[in-house]
This record gives sequence, structure tokens and C-alpha cells, in this order.
Amino acid sequence: QVQLVESGGGLVQPGGSLRLSCAASGTFFNIDAMAWYRQAPGNQRELVASVLSGGTTNYADSVKGRFTISRDNAKTMVYLQMNNLNPEDTAVYYCHADVRVLRSLMRTFWGQGTQVTVSS
Repeated sequence: QVQLVESGGGLVQPGGSLRLSCAASGTFFNIDAMAWYRQAPGNQRELVASVLSGGTTNYADSVKGRFTISRDNAKTMVYLQMNNLNPEDTAVYYCHADVRVLRSLMRTFWGQGTQVTVSS
């Protein structure tokens, strides 16, 4: 089994910064794409940013220029640096990973979510 554990959420004032971390643990061959999603109350879960194992990144238009996604060299952790936060960024942020659990089997995993609240 694979577990994704997020950390780094919290309360921040508008214009502030937070850094989210997600650590993958368990038994697997490797992890392909990792991503951050978010879900605000009453809204659908949406993709915030993703990063492939080769380093290619993708961002939602609403966070381009403010958020940066990155992975560690071992490719088992993913980070989301969030700068210039605004109240519209308030949501539960979820870590997501496409994991090769067997040589020929890929599965998707989600973290439990971490709350980010932007408010004065």
C-alpha cells in the first residue's frame, strides 16, 4: 500500500506565503506524475499544479506566477510553494500521485488533505 501524507497548511494573511509538502511511503517501483489539487467549499476539486518524473510542470491559470511545484531527487516528495496568496486560494489542498505499484500496474493515490486559509 502507498500512503501520501501532506503537511504545511495553515492560516495566512493575504499576500503571505505557505509551503506544502507531501511525502509518499510504502512499497512501489516508482512514482510517475505528482500533483496538487484543491477543493473549496461548494466547488469541485481542481488541479492546481502537476510535475512529471522528468520535471515537466503544469499550472492552473489562476496560480501561474505565484505557485511553484517541485519534487525531491528521490522523486518521492512533492512540494508546493505558494506566494502572494489571496482569499480565493482558501481550500483543502490534496496531494495526488500516479504510482507504479507493480512493474505493469499503475494506480492513483490521494493524500488526506491539508487546509489552507487565507484571511486577514
